[in-house]
Amino acid sequence: MTNKYEPLGQYLKDRATQLVPITFAEIEKIIGNKLPSSAYKHRPWWSNNPSNNVMTKVWIAAGYETEQVDMASKKLVFKRTFHVAPPPSAGGLADAPREFEHSKNEQPRCHPAFGALKGLLWIEPGYDIAKPALDEDWEEAFDKKWDELLK
Repeated sequence: MTNKYEPLGQYLKDRATQLVPITFAEIEKIIGNKLPSSAYKHRPWWSNNPSNNVMTKVWIAAGYETEQVDMASKKLVFKRTFHVAPPPSAGGLADAPREFEHSKNEQPRCHPAFGALKGLLWIEPGYDIAKPALDEDWEEAFDKKWDELLK
């Protein structure tokens, strides 16, 4: 049996943005169903407590949390969290080679977090990350700069 809120989870997973502003009506259009009346009446329905309701588990599993819930205007913002892999377009676990997949009866050949940080760190073009190690006076320069900061 599928969860009627799964289309919202897929919608969020497909977003490449940090913030997803959305109205209650747009959510209803995405899931193809009306939200329960408590979603319109009670702010806690939109909390990020996974034991709150079935839909909460869906947006958390998609890597989002709710914020800026405006009950009067019937809108909110989903904010991407950092404890899940980003969508495939941004790299991460979704881009991991398929040979790392395994069945329930088989031990994984690689840690499940393999590739989770892919795409989260960029080094500015032309910046030599090895330069401090190659500079013979780096320790003196560091001490001098640190002394200036402490003054």
